[in-house]
Amino acid sequence: MIKGETVILIEKTVTGENPIGEPIATSQEVQVDNVLVGTPSTDAAVQDLNLYGKRLAFVLGIPKGDNHNWKDTDVLIKGQKFRTYGFPLTQTEANVPGPWNTQVKVEAYE
Repeated sequence: MIKGETVILIEKTVTGENPIGEPIATSQEVQVDNVLVGTPSTDAAVQDLNLYGKRLAFVLGIPKGDNHNWKDTDVLIKGQKFRTYGFPLTQTEANVPGPWNTQVKVEAYE
């Protein structure tokens, strides 16, 4: 049986502007349960490095019904900080068996 794990999504919210008009953001850690953390194939890792200059570390399977913003955000997986990149690929829920319908690419990030 496939089992997801808990990851921490670091959501940023713009709370105002500084004196020169730049946005001020606050971060909040949000626990997301039942996320699949998968290792990419070698071909996918090489392709993303060649196309985007990103070192693909994981591909996340996001559970159906999740409404968080997964585009270009930080995420903690097993206590390590990573960053998502690219557009999340979301399939129609009814057309996907199982509880996950969105894929998100993740790179190592410090």
